[in-house]
Amino acid sequence: MSLDQPFDTVDFATRAIRAGQAFDPTTGSVIPPVYLSTTFVQDGIGGFRNGYEYARGGNPTRTSLEEQLAALEGGDRAFSFASGLAAEDALLRSLLQPGDHVLMGNDVYGGTHRLVNRIHVPWGIGLDTVEMGDLDAVRAALTPATRVVWLETPSNPLMKITDIAAVAAIAHAAGALVVVDNTFATPYLQQPLALGADVVVHSTTKYLGGHSDVLGGAVVLDEGIDVRGEDLAERVAFQQFGAGAVSGPMDAWLTTRGIKTLHVRMDRHSANAQAIAERLVGHPKLARVYYPGLPDHPGHELAARQMRSFGGMLSLELHDGAAARRFAESTTLFQLAESLGGVESLVCYPSEMTHASVRGTALEVSPAIVRLSVGIEGVDDLVGDVLGTLDRI
Repeated sequence: MSLDQPFDTVDFATRAIRAGQAFDPTTGSVIPPVYLSTTFVQDGIGGFRNGYEYARGGNPTRTSLEEQLAALEGGDRAFSFASGLAAEDALLRSLLQPGDHVLMGNDVYGGTHRLVNRIHVPWGIGLDTVEMGDLDAVRAALTPATRVVWLETPSNPLMKITDIAAVAAIAHAAGALVVVDNTFATPYLQQPLALGADVVVHSTTKYLGGHSDVLGGAVVLDEGIDVRGEDLAERVAFQQFGAGAVSGPMDAWLTTRGIKTLHVRMDRHSANAQAIAERLVGHPKLARVYYPGLPDHPGHELAARQMRSFGGMLSLELHDGAAARRFAESTTLFQLAESLGGVESLVCYPSEMTHASVRGTALEVSPAIVRLSVGIEGVDDLVGDVLGTLDRI
């Protein structure tokens, strides 16, 4: 390919490695340098070099990451933030004003619900949750004030699959925009913008960074989305600059480095999770295995159409909460920790960890559920850890 060729015409792996990653013109360095400077010399007052003035407004390392993210999701613009929730907050502030309504899936990351329920609802935003797989319920839950339909697919932690194209059609007919949290699937496995979504958000802390060593978030969208007479991309850009929750240059660089192996890692995450899920089906100490790669998963056929493969996340339902707690505290290779998407395997007890903030709401997670973030270790070792733990509890 020519280096001038548009990145939307090349393979995903090529985009992941090359988009936003032009070699350094001064030294020829294949890896672009990390620009740690917080300020930039001007060629006279207002004479910014390549648009750079001050690091909150822009930094070349962050720009490289944003170009990379946009190329991966097939969007026009991407914005990198200090965390996934910072990205979500900036987007919501760009979209909403008091009196508006958000319709959210009833199985999403607890922190996302907490952000809207505890910060935006007191500001005057309405919030309801719905089963996103029930399209009639989605239609019925929309109101004249609904501006945002927010969904995760696969969802966290029950791995529900939502038909992005169908929900987008319903939301657009009602004048609402669709936001998809694509953190679990990643742009390698799923392309929400191509399926009709308006905006994609990520916790780049997870699979995009991929090594549990960097915090970050992202918003990706196309230009030309009108929000009260302004372009949504420009509104997000202003929130990024005006509120300043930007990713630092080293965080941006670490995220970029992780993205370059995303496709390789996701293939292994998915293969390992599929193998574990298949081995656990019918286990006497489990009530259910939640994984869209299993043929009896209610979203299996939709996920097979909508995703490249089924991802590295799965959840297990044990027969009671006490057994689930014992399992979460007894695994060896699966380390008990918050977060997901790193190369190492993690186990989480959502009802008291990632989803503790939604206890008592429609999003409350059963205490019998444990969530596995399946890493890229040897699959036989991981299967042995899970089966051995089930034998011991």
